[in-house]
Amino acid sequence: MNLALVWFRRDLRLSDNPALTAALAQGFRPVPVYIHAPVDEGDWPAGAASRVWLAGSLTALAADLDARGSGLVLRQGDTLTELLNLIDATGARALFWNRRYEPAVARADARIEAALRARGLHVEPHNAALLAEPWTVATGAGGPYRVFTPFWRAMRQRLADLAAPLPAPTRLPALPDTVDVQPLAALGLEPPPHEPRWHAGFRHFWTPGEDSAWARFQVFLEHGLDGYAESRDFPDRDSSSRLSPHLHFGEISVRRMVAAVLARDSVMAGQGSERFLAELGWREFSYHLLHHFPDTPETNLNPRFDGFPWAEPEPARLRAWQTGRTGVPIVDAGMRQLWASGWMHNRVRMIVASFLCKNLRYHWLHGARWFWDTLVDADLANNTQGWQWSAGTGADAAPYFRVFNPALQAARFDPDGAYIRRWLPELASVPTRHLAEPWQRPDLLARHAPDYPQQPIVDLKASRDAALAAYAGCR
Repeated sequence: MNLALVWFRRDLRLSDNPALTAALAQGFRPVPVYIHAPVDEGDWPAGAASRVWLAGSLTALAADLDARGSGLVLRQGDTLTELLNLIDATGARALFWNRRYEPAVARADARIEAALRARGLHVEPHNAALLAEPWTVATGAGGPYRVFTPFWRAMRQRLADLAAPLPAPTRLPALPDTVDVQPLAALGLEPPPHEPRWHAGFRHFWTPGEDSAWARFQVFLEHGLDGYAESRDFPDRDSSSRLSPHLHFGEISVRRMVAAVLARDSVMAGQGSERFLAELGWREFSYHLLHHFPDTPETNLNPRFDGFPWAEPEPARLRAWQTGRTGVPIVDAGMRQLWASGWMHNRVRMIVASFLCKNLRYHWLHGARWFWDTLVDADLANNTQGWQWSAGTGADAAPYFRVFNPALQAARFDPDGAYIRRWLPELASVPTRHLAEPWQRPDLLARHAPDYPQQPIVDLKASRDAALAAYAGCR
């Protein structure tokens, strides 16, 4: 039986894995391989939190492969060199992989594919990450979409025609004796033992891997989907799916998720289904934008804002935002949730981004880079779209005059203060009616939380007015 390398990347699962299924269907003996090659990521190699998740995800994938009689070959270095070494060691005749869409990775993939085809190998890339390839969705004029609603209208019509998800293989052939399986520790994904164990708390919030991803989705499908539209904006409730890191690493297939939601709705119409499907649609839209506008991770999609007068960051203020010491409780709670868990509720992401880009008026890249290093679900398409949306510089962006008032946001979406108190325990005894803006009662704040900032690092009203004046100049 001819051997084929199956190159895993952001598809760390066995179910609904088109590359693995295709290799088996064509009669090849698959050799699963993962290559750690940060250089292929260009200016956006995985951040620290993402690397920690990746280590857990690879551990789970290796165990799943072992249980089926195979294993996971780990390598690091230059991707093409490592693939060629494995091809020489195994005599593999083909390479199967699932596509990635980040601009630098896509360019690297094109070079690798051309080099391997030139050597006479059968090379076969597949789509495992998206509902539709970004280049297959176009406006009536044949161009890319820049507004979500018409994009999703076109995509929503396709969902009923999606191919059925592919089953996971029950058994796999053993690895050939000519390849060695290196230990995961050799990849250096987690901080070395002598460094602070900043990620130690992650295990209390997350369990990477395909089984965990599917179990989390099943719980959400059964208990969270019906009320999703009404409760998803409340960070004090366990109402979001929390599937974003599992999706980012490909531990669960978006096609499998959509099929399960549509099948459930054919039995019992859930009120939150359309809203949840639309959130998956935003993910598709973000990849659509990244493919068609590959410079957007670092440049404004809307060039009208290229001359916007961003403020020069003051290191102490930027650090206060990063560490949750701005003096604005809902902002600080979000930033501390991020540091402790590697994740932040979506509503709070918008609030902290608005505070950085509009109240502090710091360039959105300062936020995008911090999120990139601290989020376990750091995804270039979603991260870019989210920050450009918040800054008002991207497609379908928040209007320039929309500046979130963090105190009003807290009062509306954390009315009992449960979220703030969870992540800011020093404010636990502040009366709820003063919790959203405790600086208005300095006597209470000094008595109940003397170690918390007694004033916000920026005046919310004055900074809002200054931001509106600056944005008005770019209209």
